[in-house]
Amino acid sequence: MLSVLLLSLAGITALTLGKPDNALVPKAVLTSQQYVAEDGAIALRASLDESVTDLTSTATLFNEGRPVSADTVLDKVGNVYQKWRGTAVIEIKSGKMLAARGENVPLTAIDLTKLTRSDGLDPRMVRLENGQTRLIIVALLSWKGQPQQLLVASSTLSFPGVDLGPGRAIGVVDSTGHLLSSHGALDSERARKQLTSFAKTAARKGRQHPVKAKEPGAGGYTGVSGHLTGGAAKEVRTVGGYATLAAPQAGGATTASSLGLTVVTEVDVSAKVSQITRPAFGVAAAGALLAIGGLAVIVLLGTVQRPLIRLFLESRRLTRGDLARPVSVPRAGEAARVGAALERLRRQLQGEPADVEGPAVRKGLGARALLAVCAVLLLVWSVPLMLLLNRADSAVKVPVQIVHDQNSRTITLSDRVRRALNEGHADLSAVAALIGDRTTPEDMKQVLERTMQDHDRYESVYVLGADGEILARAGHSPHHADGKAPSKQALEVTGEGGKKPVVTATAQAPGRGGAAVVGEFRIEFVNALLGRQGMGEVRVVDAKGRVIGGDSGYFAFEKAPSYLNSLLATKRAHATVQRGGTVRVAAVAPFSGGGAAKSLQWSLASWQPASSLAIPEYSLQNRTVLAGLLGLTAAAACLGWLHIVVVRPLRALAGQAEALAAGDRKTVLFPRHHDEVGAVVRSLELIRQQLQGQPRKRDGGSRTPAGVGRN
Repeated sequence: MLSVLLLSLAGITALTLGKPDNALVPKAVLTSQQYVAEDGAIALRASLDESVTDLTSTATLFNEGRPVSADTVLDKVGNVYQKWRGTAVIEIKSGKMLAARGENVPLTAIDLTKLTRSDGLDPRMVRLENGQTRLIIVALLSWKGQPQQLLVASSTLSFPGVDLGPGRAIGVVDSTGHLLSSHGALDSERARKQLTSFAKTAARKGRQHPVKAKEPGAGGYTGVSGHLTGGAAKEVRTVGGYATLAAPQAGGATTASSLGLTVVTEVDVSAKVSQITRPAFGVAAAGALLAIGGLAVIVLLGTVQRPLIRLFLESRRLTRGDLARPVSVPRAGEAARVGAALERLRRQLQGEPADVEGPAVRKGLGARALLAVCAVLLLVWSVPLMLLLNRADSAVKVPVQIVHDQNSRTITLSDRVRRALNEGHADLSAVAALIGDRTTPEDMKQVLERTMQDHDRYESVYVLGADGEILARAGHSPHHADGKAPSKQALEVTGEGGKKPVVTATAQAPGRGGAAVVGEFRIEFVNALLGRQGMGEVRVVDAKGRVIGGDSGYFAFEKAPSYLNSLLATKRAHATVQRGGTVRVAAVAPFSGGGAAKSLQWSLASWQPASSLAIPEYSLQNRTVLAGLLGLTAAAACLGWLHIVVVRPLRALAGQAEALAAGDRKTVLFPRHHDEVGAVVRSLELIRQQLQGQPRKRDGGSRTPAGVGRN
C-alpha cells in the first residue's frame, strides 16, 4: 500500500507542480466578476422590493387617515421619497387622471378592469417607445364614502449606488436574454456586442435551478451566478459575471426575484501568459520521492517483511515435525530474537534441556527504529514542500483588477448601508407626516406595529413627546432616557460602553407640537448588509475610527485595525495592496451622497489576505503544500498501520518466544491478528503443547481425558 500511494503521489506531483500555469486571466479575477454581478443583483433586488414596500405602506398610512386630495398624496410621497421617475393618481371607476408628478407614467399598461384579480396589483415591467424599460408599481387608495383611487409610480431598472469602477459595464437581462437596461463603459461597438452576447448566455444559465447550478454543499449567493469569458484583442480579454435576482433566504421569493431578471457585467482585463511554474521542478520532486520512497520500501521489505515470512515458514516446519535442519535466524532485531528462540525450541523438541543457551543474537536496529528511519526519509521529502519550497513572498503580484474590484465593491456596499439607513429614516418620516394633534395613542400604536411588521430593520419604534414622554411604542423596550426631549439629529449612535451600539433615527412630527417618531435600528440588520462573498473582513467605522458593525466577530466601539489608519485618514474611497508580514488587499469608502445618514460620517472598510485569492503564486504554493501534506499523510497512515498491526505484535512475539524457549510451558499463546505474526504465534502454541507432553511420553505415562472410561 505504501508503494502504491508513493507512486500515485509521484505522478500527482509531476503533473501538478510541473504543469505550467498558462492561464491568461487568473481565476481570482474571474471569480471577482461573479461577486460584482452578485452585488449588483442584491442592490437591484433590494431597491425594487423597497420601492414596492414603500409605496404600498404609504398608501396604507393614507387609507388609515382622513381623505386627502390626490395632489397632497403625491406631494407628501415626493417629499419623503425621491426614488420614482414619475407618479400619478387615477380614479379607478372613471379612469380619470387626478394628479401626476415627474415623467409621464405609462398608464396604458394598467388594465383597470382586472385590478380585482389576485395579481391585479402586482408590479409589472413596461417597455417604452424609446426602448427603455420601466417597473410600474401600483397601490390602492380607499376612503369611506370616496371613489377608490390608484396610486401609480414608475421606476427604472437602475443600480442605486453600485460603483462600476474603471471600464466596467452592467446590464439587466430578462428571461429571454434581451437587455432591458445598460450602464457604464459602452462607448465602443465591440463592448456593446460583447454585453449583448453575455446577456444571452447569462439568461440561458440563469434558467438553472440554484441548487443544481452549484457544487454539492456550496453556499454563498442564493441565486444562480457565475463568471463569463469573452473575446480577446491584443493583450486584453473581456470577462464578466452574471447573477439572477434572488431572495435573501434560500428558497424564498420576493416581488423583485419573481420578475425573472438577471444582472450581467463586463470589463476588459489584461491577458498575459505568466509562467511561474518550472516543469523541471515537478519532475525533480517526483523523482526525489521515487528515490526516497523506494529506499524506504526496500528497508521495510528487507528488515521487516522478508524476515517475518521466513520466520512464518520456519515455525510451520517445526510444527510439522521437521526438526533435522537448523532454523534460519535473521540478522538482527525482533526477528532475530524470534529466530533464535525457534532454534532453541527445535533443540528442545529433540530432547535438549531448556536451560541450554541458543545461538547468539546480533545487536542492531529494532523494528520501531527501522520505522522511524523510514518516517524520517519520507519527512525529508514532505517537510520542505510544506514549509520551504515555492513560497509566495511579500513581492507577490496581485492583479490590478482585484484591487479595482475591492475598491468598487466597498464603495457599493458603503452606499448600500447609507441608503438602508436613509430608507429607515424616510419610513419614519412618512409615519410622522400623518401624526396630527388629533391622533390617539391607540392609533399611533397601530401604525407603529404595522411599520414594525413591514420593515425588519427596527428593534423598536415609538412616538416621543416634546417633554420626553413616550406616547406610544412597538417592539422592544426603548433605550431612551426618561424625560429627554427628542434629538435634533436625524441619525445618531449611542450605547458606548455597552455590548451593542444603538443607532437611532428621529423624524419630527409636524402636526404634534415638537413630538417625533423615533426608531432604533437592529444592529443585526446593519451587520447583515455587510455579508458579501470575496470581500474578506468588513467593518463599519465611525469618524473616530471605532467599529460600529461588522460581518464577523467584533467588539462594539473597539478601534479599527491599525493597518487601516492610513486609509481612513485619506477621507476618500481608496484601495491598496499592503505588503509586509501579510500581503492584503484593503479598501475604505466613506459615506457619500445625501440623506440623513451622511451626518454620521461613517466609513466602510474591507480587507482580505492575498493568500485567500486564487492567483498563480498562491495557487502554486497551495499545490506544493498539498503535495507535502499528502506525503506526510501517506507516511503516517502506512507506517502507523505497520507499527500497530506488525511491529507491536512482533515485539510481543519476541518476548513470548524467548519465554517459551526459557521453559515457560504454562502461558497459553493467542494470536492478535490473522497474519504472519499471528501464524507464528499459533505455531509457538503448538510447539508449547508438544513440549508439555514430552516428559509424560518419556515416563511412559498417559493422560485420560476427564469423564472417559468411567462407569
